[in-house]
Amino acid sequence: MSAVRDRLARWRFWPMLWKEFIQMRRDRLTLLMMTALPAAQLLLFGYAIQTDVRHLPMVVLDESRSQASRQLTQAMVTSDVFRLVGEVATRGAARTAVERGTARAALVIPPEYHRDIARRATARAQLLVDAADPQASASAMSGAQLAAQALGAQLLAERIGTGGATLAAPIELRVRPWYNPEQRSALFIVPGVVGVLLTITMTLITSTAIVRERERGTLEQLIVTPIDRTSLMLGKLVPFVLVGYVQMSVVLTLGHLFFRVPVEGSLALLYALALVFIVASLGVGLLISTVARTQAQAIQLSFFFMLPNILLSGYIFPRVAMPEPAQWLGAFLPLTWFLEVLRGVLLKGVGVDALWDEGAVLAVFAVVLVAVSVRRFAKTLD
Repeated sequence: MSAVRDRLARWRFWPMLWKEFIQMRRDRLTLLMMTALPAAQLLLFGYAIQTDVRHLPMVVLDESRSQASRQLTQAMVTSDVFRLVGEVATRGAARTAVERGTARAALVIPPEYHRDIARRATARAQLLVDAADPQASASAMSGAQLAAQALGAQLLAERIGTGGATLAAPIELRVRPWYNPEQRSALFIVPGVVGVLLTITMTLITSTAIVRERERGTLEQLIVTPIDRTSLMLGKLVPFVLVGYVQMSVVLTLGHLFFRVPVEGSLALLYALALVFIVASLGVGLLISTVARTQAQAIQLSFFFMLPNILLSGYIFPRVAMPEPAQWLGAFLPLTWFLEVLRGVLLKGVGVDALWDEGAVLAVFAVVLVAVSVRRFAKTLD
């Protein structure tokens, strides 16, 4: 009898299996997310994620104004580690360029550089590096030293050829890392955790909460009440803003206590710009809720949005190492700009004048995403 029951059970299994395959085929959105989206992500991330840092933007303060100083600048550029983005007139301008992210390094060549080269003495120059990203700064410092050594070897060979060469190195490049002189990874990762957690919470929880209400039918019950739709949506979204601020405060406090993450800038400015980022992330979650029909779909779409945020925003991998199309794609992610705000305020201590562009871009994201989401959300309620 047991053998007969087992055979019948197997026969009952196949109709159930066939029914699930039919249901999966009818749910085209889920089928697309299970097949096409992983393939697209593999191709995108495999192409975009690179750890070999090249073409770091660099400004030059050339106080020597000589052929020898131009030769040093050219040696830095031809190494492919640096990309010259301009010249500055003062050390303050060089610092401003690095603070605002216009440049990741500043080469300072003093006035006596060409005179030391001509006297066959050791000529000294300085490289100021934004070390907030340890991986990118390590590549910059090692690349600069190799370029200086190669140029020094060339000058030494010329001196030997003309006679009277000394054992002193022709060039000494002094590298000074800024903002993270110890090159601790925690100073780079912990501020990014704030942005990643806010992205996950605001996007995932918002989208699934609204879809869950639609599945249970409670959303339709709220619609027939005297509450207007604007108040309904604000009542849904404002609590998540408070949750985001609580998460942000907890991470910043623990990061400061356990990982010694500094707070060099204004916390008021950071919290003000965080509000714009939170609203933009809520707009993404609301937009996902207008597309997804089930909580499973909402979770899958949320993760499809979060993976590019984590991998293309500069949270883990330096954006300067990515191909240019991937950098452009990362520019359309709110987290990319908010990470600049976090690291700028916490590590560099910059003010609103240096973060004006990031704040404006985040404001555009917030307005556009919320407007599109509200419009689509209103249609789904009709």
